[in-house]
Amino acid sequence: MDDKPAIGLLSGRRIALPETRELDRLVRMFEEQGAETLRCPLVAIRDVPDPAPVREWLSRFPFDDLVLFTGEGLRRLHGFAQRSDLEPVFLDGLRTARKITRGPKPERALRELGLKSDLRAEEPTTDGLITTLSALDLRGRRVGVQLYPGNPNTPFTDFLRQAGAEPDPVLPYVYAAAADDDKVVELIDRMANRAVDAIAFTSSPQVQRLFEVAAATRREEVLRTALRGMQIGAVGPVVAEDLRRRGFDVAITPDHSYFMKPLVSAIVAAFSR
Repeated sequence: MDDKPAIGLLSGRRIALPETRELDRLVRMFEEQGAETLRCPLVAIRDVPDPAPVREWLSRFPFDDLVLFTGEGLRRLHGFAQRSDLEPVFLDGLRTARKITRGPKPERALRELGLKSDLRAEEPTTDGLITTLSALDLRGRRVGVQLYPGNPNTPFTDFLRQAGAEPDPVLPYVYAAAADDDKVVELIDRMANRAVDAIAFTSSPQVQRLFEVAAATRREEVLRTALRGMQIGAVGPVVAEDLRRRGFDVAITPDHSYFMKPLVSAIVAAFSR
């Protein structure tokens, strides 16, 4: 009987991981496939510095509809509600509102609270939400809108107003640098030296931070050349579209379920061809 461990399908491959919040879990999944991982968390998530607007928004619960763009946003709102002694109001409001989700991550956050989405976007994008909601009568409905950093999403709130609704947006968290610029520069240089086989992006802010540091250190063209010479993985269509707008072909994305495990499976499949 052969007692040697099975060689993973990613044996000999080095994968760069810019993830932060679930980095250890993502590392474990890749290493179980035999990969060597290169950790470089690019973006940290923080509560908004001024909690007053979030508390005021929570005090206006319940809404007729609640649009959740991200799972992180719902978790942060729950945290604010707990610290402001508004948790019962918040949870009651969640139960009574029609809960509309952009994609699977806010659905998972709802399940953590024992709830589920009432309506999911046809595609996990702002345009997908607009298409889904265009079929509904929104006149006179108060709509809470959980935003995410860097995107006030004016097209979406304008759509709601034009449909006769009353949008009430809130931004519960912000992004911050998770690694020193020197660490990011080191990652870019290792990619440029072909020491990395693939990079697995799990959010658009990771892409943005990587390019910001590259521009600030005059390495933007170095980064572009490096990315074109390696496999690029994106967890879902929002991240993939961000990369395509920057001129990159993203060949590795999950087919339907936009989570980390399907992303790992897609990268395994790409290197197994």
